[in-house]
Amino acid sequence: MVTVAPPEGWSYALHLPHDPRAPRVARMTLRAALVGHVMTELGDVAELLTSELVTNAYRHAKGPASLRLRSVRAGRLRVGVWDTSSHIPAPFDKPPGSLGGHMAAPPSEDSGGGRGLHLVCECADSWGGWLLGQELTGSGGKLLWFELERGRDRREVSIRP
Repeated sequence: MVTVAPPEGWSYALHLPHDPRAPRVARMTLRAALVGHVMTELGDVAELLTSELVTNAYRHAKGPASLRLRSVRAGRLRVGVWDTSSHIPAPFDKPPGSLGGHMAAPPSEDSGGGRGLHLVCECADSWGGWLLGQELTGSGGKLLWFELERGRDRREVSIRP
């Protein structure tokens, strides 16, 4: 009997309509991919952060979004969310690593938003954002992404209500 070893790297893309159910569909898709590639230990954190990015796309862009899941090397997951808005919110508007190893400041207590992106910055191993030209996507927009690696301790994060 011949067996086939799965490829080291993998990638999935999911197109999401501008719909309030998109974060749930994205979480379910992510969970299935992580189970299929035996990366379930990243599941809870990856689902939370993916949900935050997809929710951000739904709330701040008027068009569809796209979710991309990929392994960047053994045990490391990259999640990217593209949307049609050309506005990259802080702190994703800075080059990766430009905060000098410091996390983004939490949103103020009277802030109407920003807690989700703060969660991404606090919990992900790395994160960033890029503007995309129309020649790449057909409609421009931006891509926000984060990476998680197996075996990393995840510290508790406090987000003020």
